[in-house]
Amino acid sequence: MTAFFQGLGLPFEGAWLLSTVIGILVICLPVMLAVAMIIYADRKIWAAMALRRGPNVVGPFGLLQSFADGLKVFLQETIIPSAANRTLFLIAPIITFTVALMAWAVVPFQVGVVLANINVGLLYILAISSLGVYGVVLSGWASNSKYPFYSAIRASAQMISYEVSIGFILICVVLWAGSFNLTEIVESQKGYYGFLNGNGFNPLLFPMAIMFLISAMAETARAPFDLTEAESELVAGYQTEYSSMAFALFWLGEYANVILMCALNALLFWGGYLPPVDWAPLYFVPGIIWLFAKILFFFFVFSWVKATVPRYRYDQLMRLGWKIFLPTSLLFVFLVSGFLMLTRYGGAQ
Repeated sequence: MTAFFQGLGLPFEGAWLLSTVIGILVICLPVMLAVAMIIYADRKIWAAMALRRGPNVVGPFGLLQSFADGLKVFLQETIIPSAANRTLFLIAPIITFTVALMAWAVVPFQVGVVLANINVGLLYILAISSLGVYGVVLSGWASNSKYPFYSAIRASAQMISYEVSIGFILICVVLWAGSFNLTEIVESQKGYYGFLNGNGFNPLLFPMAIMFLISAMAETARAPFDLTEAESELVAGYQTEYSSMAFALFWLGEYANVILMCALNALLFWGGYLPPVDWAPLYFVPGIIWLFAKILFFFFVFSWVKATVPRYRYDQLMRLGWKIFLPTSLLFVFLVSGFLMLTRYGGAQ
């Protein structure tokens, strides 16, 4: 795109800036629209599993319900508690929402279709996703209310706990692919057993795929790990004191993070934009279609779990992260690295 604008007479700096801004809009606007529709899909899935109808009045089949909810919160008054830290109180939801969108910069939708194809794309996503906890912690502390503060403490402990095991899981993927670049990680998943695409079909990486899926639910505070929003204990968690668009930004940021984690599940373990079977006719389907189909499948799994699995106790959440996932992921780092040393790098000679 930069070359196209240079051909129109723009200098390189102006062409690069214009193409980058257009690329950001092409990614961010569909993601924000997808967040609105995914909230609708979430409600319909829950309703179907509980034998209810879900949204069905606002617009055809209730499709405009999310936009009606957005209009409602937009028209509400923004209330800031008198004892709150006003600046941090307003910055917190902005951080949550902005960070959720920034991570999409390195997500490859198909070969060459990525805003920033950097060599450390996976590290970038890990760093950006870890910043999301700041929005939650700041909102809990700045509200000057005990229930949001308890939620903020829970959120920081929960996210740190599961980021440790996620880090070891990602080390396994990086070792196998030999790169931090997400496009190269996807391309390395071709041809398992001669006809399957995806690290999930690798016996050494399949347990990591399951652990990453569960850790992603904990990292995004989705049920059954939504201890930061446990209404039976914390009223509504860190966003208790929020209203209007500030509350909506938390809501949008949460769902944008969920979609991102669904995309990472697809990219790291199930072939990303590759078809599930390494068969030539399937490659005529654009890679972005395969990626979206896998994202929707994993989102269905997220909603399925939320509708059917009861919430964990906090001690169970911590025990799962520190006593099960952490040692297991560390063990698989040794297994994967040892297997690669014996086979790929000639350590047996």
